Amino acid sequence: MEVVRDERGGATVVLDGHPQSYVDTDDPLLLVFEYVQHLALVLEALRPDPAPLRVTHVGGAGMTLARWIHRVHPGSPQIVLEPDTALTELVRRELPLPRGHRIRVRPQTGEDGIAALRDASADVVVVDAFDRGRVPGTLAGQRWAREVARVLAPGGLLLVNTADRPGLHWVARLGATLQTHLPYVGQLVLREVDKGKRFGNVVLVCSSAPLDDVTLTRSAARAAFPTRWRPAAEVAAATRRAGVQPFGEVGEPSPAPPEVGRLGLR
Repeated sequence: MEVVRDERGGATVVLDGHPQSYVDTDDPLLLVFEYVQHLALVLEALRPDPAPLRVTHVGGAGMTLARWIHRVHPGSPQIVLEPDTALTELVRRELPLPRGHRIRVRPQTGEDGIAALRDASADVVVVDAFDRGRVPGTLAGQRWAREVARVLAPGGLLLVNTADRPGLHWVARLGATLQTHLPYVGQLVLREVDKGKRFGNVVLVCSSAPLDDVTLTRSAARAAFPTRWRPAAEVAAATRRAGVQPFGEVGEPSPAPPEVGRLGLR
């Protein structure tokens, strides 16, 4: 476990030989990895008001997105659920959080941490948790979906960073599972991943209220990487046609990536 600095002034958190986060403490708006840009894109599109947001992060690492939210939505109370205390201590020591932040790190798993939160206590929940490059099955089943939906305020957003092989069958099953509790589930995805050209990340955007497809489509078209927004209605129709079934109480881990360590970067 180490922090590797580069000539740009930023740093990469490396765990077990694999990069976990890229952080520039002087410029928290610098987001290097495409899926982190996608998470920020959704918040910029759907929550443009700079007012504080109540945000819970499942998975912390370098807390790149939490730093971005602190800059874009000053005063936001944020909870980070990160069970790896050694990792958190390293990040605090080498990549200190900005002054005046309201980011609180709890040494808990996503399941335990979410279960301890009050009903409707979060405007946004961001799930970005990987174990050896795979989303754990405990963060994919009906029990998990119920708990996350309970914690979200009415009309709140659940953003989930996932990863899948071509065909995106696992992502479809996760989306179907979440849809049983949060009816509107759209996808933000790189075009080459959407076309089945390679294994890659998909960001699921979920809510109890309809999503602004027009704004998200326009924002995706302006993304630095070729990106497509798949509206909830399109995703739901494709799921029905394919006969995709939701996971049970506990889900299945996402497929292993070709090269563990390339995904789950924060």
